[in-house]
Formats: sequence, C-alpha cells, structure tokens
Amino acid sequence: MGITMSSTGLRSVTLRRTEAGSYAATNARGGVLDFGSGQDERFTPVELLLAAIAGCSSVDVDAATSRHAEPDTFEVTASGEKLNDDQGAHMGPISVEFTITFPDGEGAEKARAIVPRAIRLSHEKLCTVSRTVLLGADVQMRVTPGPAQDPAPDATQA
Repeated sequence: MGITMSSTGLRSVTLRRTEAGSYAATNARGGVLDFGSGQDERFTPVELLLAAIAGCSSVDVDAATSRHAEPDTFEVTASGEKLNDDQGAHMGPISVEFTITFPDGEGAEKARAIVPRAIRLSHEKLCTVSRTVLLGADVQMRVTPGPAQDPAPDATQA
C-alpha cells in the first residue's frame, strides 16, 4: 500500500517585532495576534502552542457534539512541562483535558455519548496541530536578506 498525500492548501502567518520582546502574527485573512516573551499577560509562544493543540481538538469535538445539543460547559485545558535537557528546550508530554457538559433535553444524550469518540478521532486523525506535533514535522529555518542588506552567508558553509 502506497502513501497518499493530499494538500488542502498552504497556511502561513507573518510575524513582525513590534518592540523588544513583543510580536504580532498576521494571518492571510488579516487577523492579528499579539504575543510576547512572558514579561506581561500576553501569551508566550509555548502557551500559543498549547492553545493551538487545545483549540484544534476543540473545533473538532464542538462540531461533532453541538449539532446534537449546545453545551452548558465546554472547557479544554492543555498543559505540559517545559524542559531544557540534552535535547535542548522542548515540551515534555502534553496533556489535554476536556470538561464538557450538556443540559438535559433532546440530543444531549447523543452529544454526551459521542464526546469520547470525537476526542479520539480528533487526536488520532483530524487535529492538524497535535497530529503535526506527534508526527514531528520537518521545520526548516533560513535567512532572507532585507532590501538593503547583503545576502547572508550560507550557514552550512564554514
């Protein structure tokens, strides 16, 4: 059985430094997200990663359950320990905990019943963010010179 790859489109954000330790990420639709290095209340990059993991699965689970009943409570907590060891800085195991309740009424039992399956499907197949973390996407970094700069030397040449 061969591997089939399917692309559903390029995704990108552009990040700009707004001041020391402060950044703004802009998506293709014009949305802007301000974040920082942890010196104030704004999210740090690691917190954004946790929010992305929780958010991606939340979208999947919400879509599957809310068509049957509107939740009373829908809360998801993603957490993990930031490590710095012989592998460098990285996150240890990440835990995602769902707290979802539904009112009594039509569709609520169906919604409650499908929560575990929806979470499992999101984790095993649907959530692009956690799937990418689990599969270990190749991340490549490169320098593009600005308009008034000389080309940067290739980091692989010594």
